[in-house]
Amino acid sequence: MRINLTKKDIVNSLYMQIGYSKKISENLFEDIFEIILDNLKRYKMVKIAKFGTFILREKKSRIGRNPKTKEKKLISQRKVVLFKPSRELKNKVNF
Repeated sequence: MRINLTKKDIVNSLYMQIGYSKKISENLFEDIFEIILDNLKRYKMVKIAKFGTFILREKKSRIGRNPKTKEKKLISQRKVVLFKPSRELKNKVNF
């Protein structure tokens, strides 16, 4: 059973369904993700109707611990992306 969906799989699927060349399909795929990323950086939230919402959240720095060595370390401040699926997506997944 295959778990991973790769970029190549998505590009091939676009190529087969739309009929454009693989290069154009790859550029289309890259452009879509670039648009999502740019808007996420600018507005800290991207909502795609009937799919879900991507939210950019900042996590504060904190002290963490290595479970093996018990050594304490500072985990730096960083941004994380959260995804909340829409009701329509949830319904489609749950049939």
